Amino acid sequence: MRRERSIYELQAEVCKILSSPKRIEIISALKDGEKTVTELVEILGTPKANVSQHLAVMRLKGILRSRRDGVNIYYSIANPKVIEACNLMKEVLNELLMERSRMAELVRKG
Repeated sequence: MRRERSIYELQAEVCKILSSPKRIEIISALKDGEKTVTELVEILGTPKANVSQHLAVMRLKGILRSRRDGVNIYYSIANPKVIEACNLMKEVLNELLMERSRMAELVRKG
C-alpha cells in the first residue's frame, strides 16, 4: 500500500507539472523529435527566459531529457508515453466538448 501511495504522489506531481498550457505546448513541439531552446522559442513565440524555466522544471521532474552539443542544448521527451498520455487526455477533452456542444444544441432546439 505504501508503494501505491508513492505512485499516486508522483502522479500528482507530474499532473501539476503538466497543468501549464505552455508545458503542454512544449511537449507537443517535441513530439516529433528533439529541439534546441532557440527552436522552441520560435515555435512557441515565448521569451527565452520563460521557455528555459519551463524546460528546467520538466527536465528536473524527468519529463524531458537534455543533451549538449557545442553551445546548443537539445531537449527531447524522456518517455514517449508522456506524449501518449497527453494525446489521450486531449481526446477525452475533445469528446467532452463535442458532447457539451450537442447538449447545448438540444437545449436551443428544445
